[in-house]
Parts: sequence; C-alpha cells; structure tokens
Amino acid sequence: MSVTITYFVHGTTTDNEQHISSGWKDVLLSPLGVQQSIDLAKQTSHSHFDAVFCSDLQRAIDSAKYTWGEHYPIIEDARLRECNYGDFNGHSSDEVEPLQERSITTPMPNGESYEMVKERIASFLADLKINYDGKHVAIVGHKAPQLALDVLIRGWSWEEAFANDWRKTKAWQPGWEYVLE
Repeated sequence: MSVTITYFVHGTTTDNEQHISSGWKDVLLSPLGVQQSIDLAKQTSHSHFDAVFCSDLQRAIDSAKYTWGEHYPIIEDARLRECNYGDFNGHSSDEVEPLQERSITTPMPNGESYEMVKERIASFLADLKINYDGKHVAIVGHKAPQLALDVLIRGWSWEEAFANDWRKTKAWQPGWEYVLE
C-alpha cells in the first residue's frame, strides 16, 4: 500500500509581497493570498482527501481553512513548518535566499539546516504511513518541507530539489503529487 500526498503551498503573505522571508515568523496572508486560497478550493473541488494537514504557522492554517475548512477538519502539525532561519527570520529574501542553499547541512545562525527539516518531514511521513496507508492526504506547507519531500520521496539530491523548485522555474501549479511507498 501507499499514501498519496497532494502538497500545496500557502497563499501569498504580506511578507511575500514585501520580499521578506518569514521562516518561523508568523505572518498573515495578504488579500491576494486569501483570494488564492479561495480560488484553490474551486481548482481542487474534484479532489477528495482523507485528511488535510498543515503547518502550525498562521499562513498555512489560514490557507487550509479558506480552501477546505468547510469540507475537512484541518490537522495542524509543527513538523510541517518552514525552515527556521534563526537570526534571519523575517529578513529580506535577498539576504535569506542565498543562505538557504548553503544551509543544507549547516544550520542558519540560531536556526535549522535543511537536513534538520528533512528529519522533521521524515518523522511526519513515518506517521502518515502508519495512520493513512491507502489514503489520499492534502498538505499545506512551505518551501523547505516541499523540498524535503523531493529529497525523501523522489530521491533527489538537495541540489536537484533547489534547482527544480517551482519558485525558481516559475512553474506554480495547484498541488504537487507524491506517492509515499
């Protein structure tokens, strides 16, 4: 058996609009992000999920609730949080983004490495496998957890995951499919 995962990223935030990398800083969706989440409900109306999980950061919670709150219980899980940028939470993306690819194994100052995020996601996936085998789940999260899925499930290197990230390739879509064997 396997678990089918459809991964969604939270809607645009006020920080995103100001070119700020939030990390663990809690920030709200912008009006655009609210509308994106409402639109996603229409784009995914044909889908059925056995569970909807999201990060415990407000932007992911709000995105999940605007999209599926009327149809599914929303299950918050801190393991789905964005990478903790430590001293750089809430700093300019021009400052943070170059640090991300250099923080695969070395944590950001007072924060996490991407390998640490991968450990969190691996723990989450182990629980999914036990509790949702044969099911289809939705996850609303952030960049780092999605890249960790690419590494853990698709078998990509971190370098491949960063290079193929939809944010770089400008290839957003309403959900990415993963199959956890």
